[in-house]
Amino acid sequence: MVKNLLIKNKSKYKQQIENNEHIKEHSDDFVIECRNLNLWYDEFQALKNINMKYRKNKVTAIIGPSGCGKSTLLRCFNRMNDVIEDCRIEGEVLFNGRNLYDNSADIRLNRKKIGMIFQKPNPFPMSIYDNITYGPKIHKIIEDDILEKISEKCLKRAVLWDEVVDRLDDSAMGLSGGQQQRLCIARALAVEPEVLLMDEPTASLDPIATQKIEDLILQLKEEWTVIIVTHNMQQAARISDNTAFMYLGEMIEYGETTQIFENPQEKLTENYITGRFG
Repeated sequence: MVKNLLIKNKSKYKQQIENNEHIKEHSDDFVIECRNLNLWYDEFQALKNINMKYRKNKVTAIIGPSGCGKSTLLRCFNRMNDVIEDCRIEGEVLFNGRNLYDNSADIRLNRKKIGMIFQKPNPFPMSIYDNITYGPKIHKIIEDDILEKISEKCLKRAVLWDEVVDRLDDSAMGLSGGQQQRLCIARALAVEPEVLLMDEPTASLDPIATQKIEDLILQLKEEWTVIIVTHNMQQAARISDNTAFMYLGEMIEYGETTQIFENPQEKLTENYITGRFG
């Protein structure tokens, strides 16, 4: 039954893409766009004809059961899949109108502009201050006064400054899990990205830390575009403006979050969000 729904939804969603039924904004409203994106790990096809656009200064949640391609899609946006052996990609991923996979693409610059936050906090084994200034130093910012301003600004943006201002020289490894995750967000902000990719950023955190990260994400979208992968549908409903539902490597439905959760157009989407599978 699920297979039959998938075939039916595939055709219908393709028609939606072609007609741009679910996208009414001007093209300048979008920062990332996938065009006929396909990805294989050796002989296994993990992504199948992905077509979608991500709006600037919005939070987009990608939901779906484990193994459906959510994280693989996210990694396409800053070319992290490049390091995986036997990974092959076809199609386009446009960032501000330019294909990230062109031979002329500046991978280093694009990764600076498209930051990544992982499921498990990964602070560097160095001080809190050095974590924040690590990226700017790589990009040739060495003046102490500028680095101090960057550190304070980014820690405040990550709502962490008041908690660590008196111990910037302490090891980041001594922070709690939630603080470490906010530090990683502050570290990503220090190189002035345009997009923040978040792969299950609260999966390993307790409810209080999770709420702080969710509140932070809602603040971040005022200046950045956020794309988040989450297994928590309640989280997607709480913090995202748009939601994409994936299944078996395909984009089944994509639209405004309220529409996806309150009035899904595809039976497969409805079955997933109502807990019938997944």
